[in-house]
Amino acid sequence: MAHTILGLHHVTATVDDAQADLDFCLNLLGMRLVKKTVNFDNHNVYHFYYGTERGAPGTIWTTFPYKGYGVRVGTKGAGQVVTTSFSVPAASMDAWRARLREAGARHIEEIGARFGEDVVRFDDPSGLWFELVGSDRDTRAPWSGHGVGAEAAIRGLHSVTLLVRRSAPTVEFMTSVLGYEEAAISANRTRLTAGGDTPGHVVDVVEDREAIPAINGLGTVHHVAMAIGSNEEQLRLREELVSLGIGVTEVRDRCYFQSIYFREPGGVLFEVATIQPGFTVDEDLASLGRGLKLPPWEEPHRASIEANLVPVEYR
Repeated sequence: MAHTILGLHHVTATVDDAQADLDFCLNLLGMRLVKKTVNFDNHNVYHFYYGTERGAPGTIWTTFPYKGYGVRVGTKGAGQVVTTSFSVPAASMDAWRARLREAGARHIEEIGARFGEDVVRFDDPSGLWFELVGSDRDTRAPWSGHGVGAEAAIRGLHSVTLLVRRSAPTVEFMTSVLGYEEAAISANRTRLTAGGDTPGHVVDVVEDREAIPAINGLGTVHHVAMAIGSNEEQLRLREELVSLGIGVTEVRDRCYFQSIYFREPGGVLFEVATIQPGFTVDEDLASLGRGLKLPPWEEPHRASIEANLVPVEYR
C-alpha cells in the first residue's frame, strides 16, 4: 500500500560552530531563524530551525552545532543525503553566483542544467554540500531579509540527493510504500516526486556501486524528513513498516510536529513528520526564533541548559 507523502518536510544536519552556522544561513542565504531550541536527545546542544516566515513544511533546514563535543568530521557516502538543494527564482541565479563569490563561499561549482534547471553548488562552513536551483515553477512566498530581496530569496527546499550503492531497492520502496512517483532518469540519477512535481516535492536517488560507506559527523546530513497530513496517516504508515519488518521508532513528540524514523533499503535515515502543530505553538509569528524555546519536560532544567549553551548573536 502506497501512503500519501505530501513532499519534503525538513532536512537536518550536524554542523560545527553555532555562530558560523547562524551567520551563514541568515546573513548569506537570507533564511529566517524560525526556532531556537535544543537537541531533544542532547539538551546541551542547540537545534536551529531555518525557513521562510512561519517555517512551512518543505522550507525547513535544521542544524545541530556540535563544536566542542568531540564529534568527528563525517564522511559523505552511500546511505546518506549528500546534497541539499534550495529553490530560487531562475532569473536570480546570476545574482546568487555573485553573492556567493563576494561572500567567499567555499568550493563554488557550476553544475549547469539538471532536468532543465540551472544549478550551482557550494559548501557551508562545516563542509555540507548545498545547491541553489533556479526554478520558474516555485510559487511559495519567500522570506526576504539580510540583503536578499523577495525577487531572489530562497523559496524553500528544492530537493535532496540520496547516494546509494543500488538505486532499485530504494526506488521500489519509495514508490510502493511512500507513494513517490518516478519522474525522470538521467544517467545514474533517478528523480522521484511526491505530492506534486514542483520544488519541495523532489528526491533524487543517485546510484554509485563504488561509493564508500557514509559516516555521520560534522558536515553531514543526519536525516531527511517527509511530510504527512495527519497523526492517523502517520500511525498507519508505521503499522505497515512494522508489518514489512522495517525497524521504525515509536512516534516521538518534537513539539512542533510528531515524528517516526526508519531507514530505507539503501541505508538513508528517513523521518516522516506531521504538518501540525507548527512553530507558532509556543511563539507568535513575529517573534519566531528570538527566544530559547524548550520542550515542557526540559523547562525545570532551563538554568543549567542555558549555562551550558554557547552564547550566540543574530539579527
